[in-house]
Amino acid sequence: MNTHLLTAALDAAERGWHVFPLRPRDKRPALHGETVCPGTGDCATGHRKWEQRATTDPDRIRSAWSTGAFNVGIATSPSGLVVIDLDTVKTKDPKGTPDGVTSLQALCERAGRTVPATYRTRTASGGHHLYFTAPDGARLGNSAGRLGKHIDTRAHGGYVVAAGSALPNGTYEVVDPTDPVPLPEWLYAPLTPRQASRSLTAAPVPVRASRYAAAALRAETAAVAGAGEGVRNSTLVRAARALGRFIPSGDLARHEVEQALNSAGLAAGLRENECRKAVASALNWSIANNSGRAA
Repeated sequence: MNTHLLTAALDAAERGWHVFPLRPRDKRPALHGETVCPGTGDCATGHRKWEQRATTDPDRIRSAWSTGAFNVGIATSPSGLVVIDLDTVKTKDPKGTPDGVTSLQALCERAGRTVPATYRTRTASGGHHLYFTAPDGARLGNSAGRLGKHIDTRAHGGYVVAAGSALPNGTYEVVDPTDPVPLPEWLYAPLTPRQASRSLTAAPVPVRASRYAAAALRAETAAVAGAGEGVRNSTLVRAARALGRFIPSGDLARHEVEQALNSAGLAAGLRENECRKAVASALNWSIANNSGRAA
């Protein structure tokens, strides 16, 4: 047992945050997946994912962390949290690309606000996580870049790595222990599903797109954005395969399709890496199996 990580898990649970184990020195869940579910314990009545199994029960936490030096994941939705992830600049980014901290500062200046003082951690890579309590009755999904360059959010269907956890490149540390404050309305508004839906239906399409291709893009992205848990991945893959056939003919540009589907997947609650991999794979399949003008 790693007492430091156990303490980190118990401290988070004491705040009312639902935790679950992540792989040692990693960010991936340490729980079994659906394909290898034993159908026992928590899963006796059906497979339960990490978000459903996350807990604040001290006894369950002690039991889980007694078997290994697991990092600590915080399931944001069950914890009533919205976490703003301010990422660092990547090596592939063009020169002059702002990091998440700079982008948030610029967003605040445009809104005539100051950066909110709330619970904050520094990530292993040098970024920051700002914790907020979620608005009552709201169900926000995850987002990537909606608030600005290198600014992501984690809410329903998402999780963050808790302070005290460690990766090969560093540790997660508390920068501001202040209790999380409510997510400000001026930050909440751009993240609401209604606004996401409007942007999706108004998504630009290439000038050369036929009316049929443009209508298909709008319909498929709307279907993905409105897909419920359990069918989100399959809906995304089906949409990408349907739209991919317009790319070889030039009716749609690949980057436009990728952008629209990735945004729709995030609006549905999928994680960014899930969206990008699924969309890229499905488009590759569709392009390889279609040639000429789509009918």
